[in-house]
Amino acid sequence: MKYILPSSSLFIQNRSKFVSHLKPGSLALFVSNDLLPTNADGTLGFRQNSDLFYLTGIPQEETILLLFPDAKDKRFSEVLFIRHTNPEIAQWEGQKLTKEKAREISGIQTIYWYHEFDKILQTIIYQAENIYLNHNEHTRRYIFTPTMQDVFNKKIREKYPLHTYLRSAPIMHKIRSIKNVEEIEMIQKACNITELGFRRLLKFIKPGVWEFEIEAELAHEFIRNRSDGFAYQPIIASGKNACVLHYNENDAQCNDGELVLLDVGALYGPYASDLTRVVPVNGKFTPRQKAVYNAVLNVKKFAEKRLVAGNTFEKYNREVGEAMTEELLKLGLLKTDEVKNQNPDWPAYKKYFMHGTSHFLGLDVHDVGLFHEPMQAGMVFTCEPGIYIPEEGIGIRLEDDILITTNGNQNLMKNIPIEADEIEALMN
Repeated sequence: MKYILPSSSLFIQNRSKFVSHLKPGSLALFVSNDLLPTNADGTLGFRQNSDLFYLTGIPQEETILLLFPDAKDKRFSEVLFIRHTNPEIAQWEGQKLTKEKAREISGIQTIYWYHEFDKILQTIIYQAENIYLNHNEHTRRYIFTPTMQDVFNKKIREKYPLHTYLRSAPIMHKIRSIKNVEEIEMIQKACNITELGFRRLLKFIKPGVWEFEIEAELAHEFIRNRSDGFAYQPIIASGKNACVLHYNENDAQCNDGELVLLDVGALYGPYASDLTRVVPVNGKFTPRQKAVYNAVLNVKKFAEKRLVAGNTFEKYNREVGEAMTEELLKLGLLKTDEVKNQNPDWPAYKKYFMHGTSHFLGLDVHDVGLFHEPMQAGMVFTCEPGIYIPEEGIGIRLEDDILITTNGNQNLMKNIPIEADEIEALMN
C-alpha cells in the first residue's frame, strides 16, 4: 500500500467504542466490500467497506469481523476472518495478508481464514441473544445493485431466524463522526496533498488548456505523493459548466475570460479531503467575476466562524442562508420584494445557492454523522457556499475542510490560497 497505516491502537480504540454501545448478550458482524465487475474478466479497483476499515484497518477483500464481548470463551470476543493466501495467489495477485500481519494491523489476536467463518460462527452464535448487522444507511444512498453486505445479511438472517436482529449503522454514524488524533492526521495529509495539486495548477492553467489536462496534472501530483488518487470523481468545470453542480465530463476547453471551478480532493489511505477553488483561466478576474467571487468568500468566512461545538445545523443553515441573501441583494441578483415574499420552505437565495453548506468528512467524502445532533469537537466538516449564474456563465464555489475543536475550529486547508488577489498573483 502507498500510505502509512495508523497504529493498531486506533482500531483497538474504535472497537472499544463500538462494543460499549451494544446491548448485553450481543454479537456483531461486519463484512468487506466485494470486487465489482466491469466486463470480460475486469474488475473495478477495490475499496474497503469504511466501517470494517474503521474497526480493523484491514484493506483487502474477503474479510469478516465478528465482535462478541460476552462470549463464554474470551478468544471469541474479537475474531477476524481473512482471505486465505497461497503461493499461486501470491504469484498472480501479490501476497495477501498473513495472519501475523493482520494481527499486527488490527490488534485482533484470534484470526481464521475466510472459508472457516460458517463453522466458527455456528459454534458461538447460539450464546448470543442479539445479532447486530451492518448496512449502508447513508441518507444520500442511491444504490440499486445488491452488495456483498446485502447477500451476507440475508444469509445470516435465513440461517439463524430466531435471534433478535439490530442495526449497527446508528452506532457507527455516532462514533465515526468524532475523529481522534490519528484520523485527523490522516485527513490533514490528504489536505496537504490536495494543496500540492492545486498549487501545481496555478502555473498550468491558461487559455486553451483542456479540463482533462487539468485532471491529469492533479492525478500526477496526488499519486506521486502517496495518494491512491481522487477521493471522488473530480469536477473540472470551465465557463458555464461550473453551474452544473456535479459536472464531471471534464472534456471542454478552457477559454480566455472564463473561470474554471475545481472541486477536487486527494485520498490518503482511505481518508478523504474535499477542496473547491475557482480561478480565472487567463489569470485575471473581471470586475464582475471578482465581485461574485468575493461575495461567496464573504459567506464562507461567515459560515466557517459558525462551525463550532454546540451549534445546530438548523441554526447554522438558517444563518448562512441569511448571509447569502444579503450578498445576493448587493450583487443585484435578488430584489427586496423577492426576499420579503419568499417561500420559507425554499427561500429566494436558493435560486443561486441551491445546495447545502456543509457535510461530514472522513473515511468517505460524504461521511456518516448525525445532522440532528449539535456539532461536537472532533467532527470534520466541509464549508462550501456557492453562487451559480448560468445566464452569465459564472459558477463559483469555495470550500475548505474544517475541524471543530473545544475552543473554536481549525481550517485544515488554511495554507491553500483562496483570496482573489493571491490567486491572481500566483497565476502571474
